[in-house]
Amino acid sequence: MATGVARGAISVTPLGLRSYDAIGLAPASKAGLPADLWGPTPPEELTRLIRAERIDTLPAVQSLLYTLLLSEFSPPVGADPEGTFFIARLDKLLDLGALDPALALLEQVDTPTPEMFRRWFDIALLTGQEDRACALMRDTPGLAPTFPAQVFCLARGGDWNAAALSLRTGEALGYIDDGMGELLERFLDPELFEGMPDLAPPARPSPLVLRLMEAIGQAIPTAMLPVPFAQADLRSNAGWKTRLEAGERLARTAAIEPNRLLGLYTERKPAASGGIWDRVAAVQAFDDALQSADAAAVARNLPRVWSEMTGAELEPAFAALYGRPLAAMGLGGDADSLAFRIGLLSDDFEAIAKARRPSGPEEEFLIAIALGLGTESAPPDQMGAAVEVAFSSEGPVSEPFGTMLTDGRLGELILHAVDKITDGARGDLRDVTEGLQLLRRAGLETTARRAALELVLLERRG
Repeated sequence: MATGVARGAISVTPLGLRSYDAIGLAPASKAGLPADLWGPTPPEELTRLIRAERIDTLPAVQSLLYTLLLSEFSPPVGADPEGTFFIARLDKLLDLGALDPALALLEQVDTPTPEMFRRWFDIALLTGQEDRACALMRDTPGLAPTFPAQVFCLARGGDWNAAALSLRTGEALGYIDDGMGELLERFLDPELFEGMPDLAPPARPSPLVLRLMEAIGQAIPTAMLPVPFAQADLRSNAGWKTRLEAGERLARTAAIEPNRLLGLYTERKPAASGGIWDRVAAVQAFDDALQSADAAAVARNLPRVWSEMTGAELEPAFAALYGRPLAAMGLGGDADSLAFRIGLLSDDFEAIAKARRPSGPEEEFLIAIALGLGTESAPPDQMGAAVEVAFSSEGPVSEPFGTMLTDGRLGELILHAVDKITDGARGDLRDVTEGLQLLRRAGLETTARRAALELVLLERRG
């Protein structure tokens, strides 16, 4: 006999409105993932997991994270109309310094909320597109994220009187503190402060403060600021060394394409030595040798440039640029072995592994991992052993991950796999094994193999 009705939480979405959480840059099918990836996982849990993901992880895991952030999936069940999960995705892209894709997502929003526009405004400030954001703000005053932003945009639009009035109003209402007030005053009337001491540099500047300090002649170095601020140093008004350093920071998080980094390296001849200049010189010498198809020069320059890129943790960018052509050169000796390992870090890792005749047990092991095969070769180290177990064991998935698979919570499962691999590389190798197994059970075999190769070939253990 029925004794009552259980009533769950009810979510309401107006008909005809596109959910923010459905916005993406490419269909899920392009990534080989189902459109209903998020399944019944509560959006609050997905938001928590996305915000918790670290950006300093393996390149393959990083690439997977980008896929999850940028692909077009069905909204999570019960997603709120304010787009909280969408904003979490935007914030993680900002953490990575990937401002262009974040902006591309925002440009699909017909009517941004103030929280969304605040992120758009920050991106615009860091990429030199503030006039466009300010124009939208002037057309829709309610979007202004802060009083200082309103003052800045009024001034950028040439309405200096209205900017000064907004500054006074904001100060009177307590929306502009003394420090920001003085900075805005110097921005609006720099002649009034000629001969006065410089302002103390802020410890944690916002993108707006960064641009205001630059405008009054007190530019703030971005090297010690979060990664997104490096985008401001890619603008053409920055010096070459500044742009090089910014490009390297952003390449580590895959926020810029490897070809863009190569363009920075080869822009001109270095006029100094030491530090980054040695890396620039090494890349240029190697690239010249490769372009000339001089195998002897390539073999001679390869160890030096690889050492430089390894020291800067830029091996993935180098492998993306040169993995395929290096594999095709047929170098001899140690250079050939190094070229093979570099090729395994590229997109062509599987083809390169198939074409390779192994020179010893370690290469046999690497080829087996690249092809997802079992191997009788001994793993090279403990990390290799953890990887081997992931590809040789087909046991049941432990809880709660088995339940996630059964319930269709595939996206949640993948995010947990990402956590396990990232954390495991720094400590418990059992997490590495389980994380790779979870990726394979989620159908992400290629990602699992790439991550496994990176775990063995790269030094990313804390």
